[in-house]
Amino acid sequence: MTPGLISVIVPCYNQGIYLKETIQSALASTYRPLEIIIINDGSTDHSLKLAKELEAQHPEVRVLDQANAGVTKARNVGIAAANGEYILPLDGDDLISATYIEKGLGVLSTRPEVKVVYCQAEKFSATARKPWKLKPFSLQQLAKDNMIFVSALFRKVDALAVGGFSEDMQLGREDWEFWIKLLKNGGEVVQLPEVGFFYRLTPTSKRKKTGGSQFKRARIAYLNAKHADFFERELNGPLRIQRSWSKPYNTLLKLFGKL
Repeated sequence: MTPGLISVIVPCYNQGIYLKETIQSALASTYRPLEIIIINDGSTDHSLKLAKELEAQHPEVRVLDQANAGVTKARNVGIAAANGEYILPLDGDDLISATYIEKGLGVLSTRPEVKVVYCQAEKFSATARKPWKLKPFSLQQLAKDNMIFVSALFRKVDALAVGGFSEDMQLGREDWEFWIKLLKNGGEVVQLPEVGFFYRLTPTSKRKKTGGSQFKRARIAYLNAKHADFFERELNGPLRIQRSWSKPYNTLLKLFGKL
């Protein structure tokens, strides 16, 4: 592991149309030293060819190729292969600002009590751009919903200590579960007061594919089974389908001896 080095982990599945722009946004970073690891997750488009071309053109880019196994596995493969002390996941169609890494590591490298640094963000498409309204961080709020997008900065050692991203979570919002297990036993979170991350809206995005009620119910059941201690502490019982009502509902049930 190289002190001060940040490893940008870029899983890519059939995102060749956007991949070059994503990598260029990382290469434009004002922070060095930096490495960019592209994990081609069994793409069937031209993603691997383009990734290899970027690797040949830029010494900071490295390409790993695997059979399709999903984004959580791809991220974990990238984290395991990373030489950096710090990690920044960046999906193969999203973008970061030139100063995001430098300013984020300005916090993370000088404040050992901080485990995660993220920023303000925008959602964008070919025709529109809008602020991504994120709720302020607290553990109780994290128990009800996620406000930290996957492209936040953290230490590799902290990610490895909790086993990385959970590869058995195939229900979407796997970043939410990762932040829960990374932060539930301690560690501060800092949000930078500027826009540094740009989330691309596409018709085939996983967020849209896993937004239905059946995914929501399965996701909540998974989280409750895996992090019962966290929800008991923060919500006085399990996370409910109506998430914002979880704590008052659990408290009422306990009052009447129903939980």
